[in-house]
Amino acid sequence: MRKNLMIIAVAALGLASCKGGFKQGEGGMLYNIRTDKAGATIKPGDFVSLNLILKTEGDSVIGSTYEMGRPVPQIMEKTTRKGDISSAFLLLSEGDSATVKLAIDSMFKKGQPKPPGIKGKYLVYEIKVEKVIPRGSQGDAAFQTHVTDYFKAQADVMKKQEPAKIKKYVADKKLTTKTTASGLQYVITKPGAGPTAMAGDTAVVNYTGKLLNDKVFDTSIKEEAMKSIKQFDPRRKFEPIKVVVGAGGVIKGWDEGLQLLNKGAKATLVIPSELGWGEQGAPPMIGSFAPVAFDVELVNIIKADPNAPKVTAPVAPQVR
Repeated sequence: MRKNLMIIAVAALGLASCKGGFKQGEGGMLYNIRTDKAGATIKPGDFVSLNLILKTEGDSVIGSTYEMGRPVPQIMEKTTRKGDISSAFLLLSEGDSATVKLAIDSMFKKGQPKPPGIKGKYLVYEIKVEKVIPRGSQGDAAFQTHVTDYFKAQADVMKKQEPAKIKKYVADKKLTTKTTASGLQYVITKPGAGPTAMAGDTAVVNYTGKLLNDKVFDTSIKEEAMKSIKQFDPRRKFEPIKVVVGAGGVIKGWDEGLQLLNKGAKATLVIPSELGWGEQGAPPMIGSFAPVAFDVELVNIIKADPNAPKVTAPVAPQVR
């Protein structure tokens, strides 16, 4: 009987070790390095590229770089606060992955309320270090050249992957698209009536913009925003926007796509980055060479008055 109790106790310790695995860091931080590659740890001044998932203890995801389709680049600064997430980065090297728990109460100033929806004692970070460029003793020019070369290489990868991403999205959504000479793909999901919008007309448009992983980055529809956008702003006025067609106030994919539609039409526009935000992207949501999809409804067409003074075109849809 005593022997059996000893076996059970040892097994329990083993299970506890597997379940836990966390070490105590400074400032109450808990960390578990799941993948530990050889190499020097990150130091202040180094360039790092990280994939991160931030979630609650209940595994509810608050934010993820994987949803954006790219890691976060940054120059590692010297941490001034014990136990913040930067302290965890300094424990890692290129190729490492780790889980880090930070006490929620320590992350907010005294008297400052927690953001709504966050429960539990800890916030949990899943970290993957994709790239480290050590600052070392090299000068500013050499260091910046290495960082620039990294960004160029990453952009080349994203650009080469773009056609396959678009093809997969269209196939997965079972869209029967038409493709224009520019590369814009579109499908009219609900026909409208009357003539199509022309350059100079003002189009009144409802829209929802998505990355090709279905992550909504902006919408003019309140119900869609409440359902899809985590940082929903209840103060925002949700309504169709007015776009002067062909005036260059929106991305090229919109200027072209709106001229394919008539009043009342609904369509899905699959827009390659060349007709969208290109190599620059629109941080934080839209990365370099990121194709996007828009579900649009042309609510109304206001014909241009040839005698009216020129109207300044509105800004492009926001990225949230």
